[in-house]
Amino acid sequence: MPPYAFQDPLIIVPALAGPYACLGEANVSFSAPAPMFYLGAHQPHWLWHASLPLFVSHRQLARKVRLRPALARWALDSGGFTELSLLGRWDTTPEQYADAVARYAEHIGNLDFAAPQDWMCEPFMVERTGLSVPEHQERTVANFLHLRHIAPDLPFIPVVQGWTIDDYLHCVDLYRSAGIDLAAHDRVGLGSVCRRQSSNEITTLVTTLQSAGLRLHGFGVKTGGMHRYGHRLASADSMAWSYAARRQQPLASCSGHKNCANCLTYAITWRSRLLTDLERRGQQTDLLITHSAHAAA
Repeated sequence: MPPYAFQDPLIIVPALAGPYACLGEANVSFSAPAPMFYLGAHQPHWLWHASLPLFVSHRQLARKVRLRPALARWALDSGGFTELSLLGRWDTTPEQYADAVARYAEHIGNLDFAAPQDWMCEPFMVERTGLSVPEHQERTVANFLHLRHIAPDLPFIPVVQGWTIDDYLHCVDLYRSAGIDLAAHDRVGLGSVCRRQSSNEITTLVTTLQSAGLRLHGFGVKTGGMHRYGHRLASADSMAWSYAARRQQPLASCSGHKNCANCLTYAITWRSRLLTDLERRGQQTDLLITHSAHAAA
C-alpha cells in the first residue's frame, strides 16, 4: 500500500425508495486518499445519506422544508451563477440569504463555509448584467462585508473575482482597502475559473495567489484542474462526475434511471477513482486529508 493511502469508509444509510433505490444499503470502503474535496451534489438529501464532504447549492437546499443534521462536513454554494444567469442581478437579498444560512447552520450543522453572493466575471456574465468587471468585483467585496456585518457568526468566506490575473490582483487590493487581509482567512474562494481551469493562465493565477498566502477554495474544479494545480488549493469542489455520467450508461448495479447523473453510487465511484489517480501521480499535499481524521479532531 502506498505510504499515503488509507481506509476512507463512506457510509450510505439504508434504503431510499423509488428512483434512488440504487443507493441501496451499503457500506462502501476503499483504500485511497480523500482530499478536502467537496463532492458537488444536485440532491440536498445526500447530506443525510452519505458520510463524505459535500458541496450543496442554496437554490436546492432552500426548497427543503424539513432539515436534519448532516452526516458529514459540507459547504454551501450561494447559487450565484444560476441567479445571475437567469436574472442578470441578485434577487435574493443579503438578509434573506443570511437568514437561510443561519437556518442551515442550526438545523443541519457541520457547515464548513458558505460562499457569499459574489458576482462572476466571465464575459458572458458581464454582458448579462450590463455591468463591468470592476463593478462585479466591487459588488462582490461589498456583499462579503455586508454579510459579515449582519451575520458575523456565520462562516461566509471572501471570494476573489476577475478575468485576467491583473483583475484578480485588483480584487485582492479591493479587499485590502476595505480592511480585509485575505491571507488571514482560513479559506478564500477563487471565482470565474471553472470553464477555463485547465489553461496555463489559471495555473499561473492559482500559483500567484497561493504564493501570496491565500488558502484557496477552487469552485467547480474538474479533473484537469486537479491534476494541474490541485496541490496548491486548500480545498475544492466538483460536479464533473455528473457531467461524465450523463454521457454514459448507468452502472450495472443501478436501476430506475437512464443514466447516473444524479446517482450517489456513481458519484462515490468517480470520487474514489479521481483520488486514487491523484495519489498515483504523487499529488500529496494538505489538500489530501481524511474525513475520519477530521472527525477525530
